[in-house]
Amino acid sequence: MVILARYAGKTKLGGKLGAALLVILFTAALANLKLIPSASNSIPLYNGIFTYLAPISIFYLLLNVNLQSIKKAGAPMIVLFLIGSLATVLGILAAWYLITPQDVLGENANIIAGMLTGTYTGGSVNFNAVALEYNFQEQGALYAGTIAVDNVVTATWIIINILFPVVLRTFWKDKKIESKVTNETNDEEEEDKMDFTSFMWLLFLGIAAFYISELIGLLLPDVPFILILSTLGLLLAQIPLISNLKGSHTLGLYLIFLFLAVIGAYCEISAVVELKEVGWTLFLFTSLAVLIHGVVIILLGGISFRDWEMVAIASQANIGGSSSAIALAESFKRKELILPGILVGTLGNALGTYLGFLIVGLL
Repeated sequence: MVILARYAGKTKLGGKLGAALLVILFTAALANLKLIPSASNSIPLYNGIFTYLAPISIFYLLLNVNLQSIKKAGAPMIVLFLIGSLATVLGILAAWYLITPQDVLGENANIIAGMLTGTYTGGSVNFNAVALEYNFQEQGALYAGTIAVDNVVTATWIIINILFPVVLRTFWKDKKIESKVTNETNDEEEEDKMDFTSFMWLLFLGIAAFYISELIGLLLPDVPFILILSTLGLLLAQIPLISNLKGSHTLGLYLIFLFLAVIGAYCEISAVVELKEVGWTLFLFTSLAVLIHGVVIILLGGISFRDWEMVAIASQANIGGSSSAIALAESFKRKELILPGILVGTLGNALGTYLGFLIVGLL
């Protein structure tokens, strides 16, 4: 699907959609046609991509990052992310009173609201942190259904975030917040052409960094793993010998596309439909909450910074986490937003669980 999306992205129509969006659509279509495994019959390969390849892809992309690149983009991204976190809370509260999910979901409704607040602030780590606190994972069908709805909404939101800057730009002109990082050129792939020595070093560095990050994580259990791995990548990127290696961007981008393919495969509409009234209530509640999040961050982000691509990446860091935010930055060819995207994703991991428990308490 990654190969197909790459070639389809070079066609006239595909070029408008972009390879990142196409790979999600292609794998989602195959998964819903039951031609490849989906969320309900997930395979170890998918878990391996989430657990290993997605973090290592971020590490590879960071090997090209100069710390000068976040001087201007860093602060606006953090502000937008905090706006997005507030928008998530507002979205959950508004959807709660408009959809009244408690009428169908009963006493589990506020726990689900807290789980969704957590995951749409920082990611699945926060989703599961809230779930485990209340033993919600023991509610087999409802827990699986909530995950299925989350997967569908997250995949849909990636698509919306890829498209809305293009659509919005037609009647509300934006301005890019520039950085010192030069834009990608048509010759970038040629410049990033990998040789055997670079390939050997990159494989070694990716595996070694992952292993060392796990060891450091044992010593510092309160520090998020992705933050440790990102820090290693950043430090290594400042060493000329490593920053000059060819192919790190290409390798990282390919792994990001594999991650997006699994996101598409997890977009299983049939799993939501099979839950009937509970499924539709969950879907409406979640969709409305995320939609309100989007409206708030676009309005406030537009007033504050008016950089639609940055707004989309900040929103995606909330809804989908660091990896999908990085995929968006790559899709928009905004290399200077890779590191800020990772930083706010880590901030979301730290903030999401607290907001999740806050919502459970409030409701």
